[in-house]
Amino acid sequence: MQVRSHQGDSVDSLCWRHLGSSAPVESVLEANPGLAALGPILPEGTLVTLPDSAPATSIRATINLWD
Repeated sequence: MQVRSHQGDSVDSLCWRHLGSSAPVESVLEANPGLAALGPILPEGTLVTLPDSAPATSIRATINLWD
């Protein structure tokens, strides 16, 4: 999927808005050579290729130190 950045967007915010998670940021940067060189805030209208879906994240059990 390809999306265009809005004013003030970062790679994290694009991933969150379109994929529901900021986990795939590394894969987005790998799929878009030169994207990191644009800086943390992307220029408005930058075309960014996103993965089809966010990678599954593992759920960790919560450990309570005190009950």
